[in-house]
This record gives sequence, structure tokens and C-alpha cells, in this order.
Amino acid sequence: MNKILVLYKSKYGAALHYANLMKESIPCDIFEIDQYKFDTLRQYRCIIAAGGVYAGHVSCMKSIRKHLSALTGQSLILFAVGASPYDEENLEAIRKQNLKHLPFEVPLFYGRGIYDERIMNFKDRTLCRLLKKSLEKKDPKTFEPWMEALWEAAGKSCDWTDPSYLDPLFKYVENLL
Repeated sequence: MNKILVLYKSKYGAALHYANLMKESIPCDIFEIDQYKFDTLRQYRCIIAAGGVYAGHVSCMKSIRKHLSALTGQSLILFAVGASPYDEENLEAIRKQNLKHLPFEVPLFYGRGIYDERIMNFKDRTLCRLLKKSLEKKDPKTFEPWMEALWEAAGKSCDWTDPSYLDPLFKYVENLL
């Protein structure tokens, strides 16, 4: 039995891709978070939760909060996957929005994902198009990193997944175990 459990929630495939990259690099079991039976959690020393970032919310956090009592006392790590480039301010906003009310410290790591309007559901595609439309009124020199990424990606298919985003997480896990 592996000591590491990777739970993921992937809407468009990037979080699943990172979970599979983790499986290739470290001995771990991977499960889709909504299919996992949390009563078997205690057999693992480290739990990595990976999920996409949508409007600042990490997709796997709803399940994490639901099963918080089972996770208390466990080593939990969050790996957030988003279309925005890595940015400390963005990471801090993700931390505040998703982790500040947890009763224990959760390390947060980040990797870029994918952007492809062709596979987005209607709601996500419409939201992205509205955001891009709002950017047309701004000076591109004033764009925040996420704005620039959206501006450049709109209407295109972009895959920014990169195994090197997992390196800091792997170092952390190595020191943990």
C-alpha cells in the first residue's frame, strides 16, 4: 500500500493530467475525489488534493470541507490548477479564498492548466468571453497576469501543463515522509 493518496477533481482534464504525472513520479494511489470512500483515509500518511481554479475557487475544496473531520490530523496538501501564470498575488488570493477557514495549515502549490473554449461548458465559455469583452476597454499595459493570459488565450486552444510545476510539491512531500 502506498503512503500517498492523490485525490483530484478535473473539469477539463488538467488536474487529472497532473494526478497522472504524480503517479508516474511518486508511489501513490489516485482517485477522483467524489468517488473516494473517505473512511479508508487513515491508511495514508500524505493526501494531495488537486483541483482546477474557477473564479478563485479550487474545485476539490467542497469535498475537502465536507470530509474535514476525516482529514484532521492528516498531512493535506493542495495543488491548484489554473489558466493564469504563476503569480504570488494570485496564489495568495487562492489561499485566502480556499484555505483560511480550515482548522489546520495546508501547503498550497500551483500549476498552469489548459484553456480551450471548444471543450468548455456554456457557462464557463460565456464567462470567459464576457471577461475578455470587459478587457477590450482596458489598456493592455495595465493588465494583471490573469488578464494577460485570458487576452492571449481567448479563442485559442492552450495547454500550459508542465511536469516542472510539480517539482516544489515533490520536494515538500520528500521532506514530509
